[in-house]
Parts: sequence; C-alpha cells; structure tokens
Amino acid sequence: MTPFTVLVTDDDQEIRDGIEIYLKNEGYQVLKAANGLEALALLEQQEVHLMIMDIMMPQMDGIQATFKARETQNIPIIMLSAKSEDTDKIHGLSVGADDYVTKPFHPMELIARVKSQLRRYTKLGTYEGITSVIEKDGLVLNQESKVVTLEGEPLKLTPTEFKITELFMRNQGRVFSIPEIYERVWQEPAYNAENIVAVHIRKIREKMEADPKNPRYIKVVWGVGYKMDK
Repeated sequence: MTPFTVLVTDDDQEIRDGIEIYLKNEGYQVLKAANGLEALALLEQQEVHLMIMDIMMPQMDGIQATFKARETQNIPIIMLSAKSEDTDKIHGLSVGADDYVTKPFHPMELIARVKSQLRRYTKLGTYEGITSVIEKDGLVLNQESKVVTLEGEPLKLTPTEFKITELFMRNQGRVFSIPEIYERVWQEPAYNAENIVAVHIRKIREKMEADPKNPRYIKVVWGVGYKMDK
C-alpha cells in the first residue's frame, strides 16, 4: 500500500521538522509548508491525505487556508493552536477542520490523532453486512463513494461531517446525546465535547438544510441531544 502523505504547515521550522521526524517514523510521507499560501500551492501540485495546520502564521493563517482548502479538498485537517480558548478551537472547526491539538503537545498525541483521522477517512462505513446506500427524504448517503447528495446534488461534507451524518442516517428515530455522538464519531472519551459537536452539526445544517434554523433532517431534542426522524 502506498504510504499516506501528510502536509505539515507551521511557520516554526523546528516544529515542522519535529513533526516530520515522528510522522516518518510511523511510515508517512511528509510535505512541509511555512504558511497557508505554501500549503495551498502544495495541495494543487501533489496528492495529500491529511493536513496538519497551524492557526497563527504570516501571509495566510491556518483559518484562511483551511477555508480555501475546503473548497476543493475533503481530506482530514488537524489544526494546531497556541491558544487554549474554546473560541479559537471553535473557529477552526467552523471553517472545516476535523480536530485540533493545543500547543504545547506531546508528539505521540498528535500522531494518535493523525492515525485516528486517517482511519476514519479511509474506512468510513466499511462495516460488513450493512447497507451501502441510505436514503432519507431526498438525502442519499453512499458509503462506498463517501458522498452525500441532496436531491441529486453532492454536499461538500468533511470526513467528520460525513461520519456524523452517517450515524444519524443509520439510526433514524434514535436520540443521541452529545457525549455519545462524540464517542462514536471521534472514537475517544468525550471531554468538553458540547461545543465541538454543536459546531459540526451547525455546519452540516448549513450545507444540508434550506432553512438551518428549522432543520428538516438533524433535529435537536432539548435537554437530551439530537436525532433524525424516521
């Protein structure tokens, strides 16, 4: 199997080089960029399977670069943030990032996040004996192509957004609590998950709903969680 290629974008060369060492030790190919502009140029030139994107960078920061990348790319994006404030993390998630790691971080924590994101990206829905195509009122999820369409038009969902949508479409009528959504999709214990899940569901609604404030598909059950009606 061809090794996965990870694009590391950070204006600090020591951080880029340090992450590269750990990624290469795990068998990944590594591309490096010092800012968002360089990262977007590399995305156009080479196949990339995952991006690690710092937020604070000169010329073009990670928020802008992620927003631009999401116009054409569906690959997982992990953001690096030197800030611990929730608003910074939520901003990154709202423009299309799948996960974030706060600096300073242990390199093996980042590697674990990389593996988790790539595992979900390459194996979304590859469960044996389940339906590969699910339909709900004009919304169609194709597990094999990893594409969701609405009235025949494809929706530009990130891998995490796809997984959340798949969870609800496969379990129509069931109410999921926020911690349960997080644990099933991120496959790790839920910790401070409310904002993360809410941001992703808001982004899904913006792409899926004619009126996101009055959703037709993923609905809130106040005090409990979210569900998709049968």
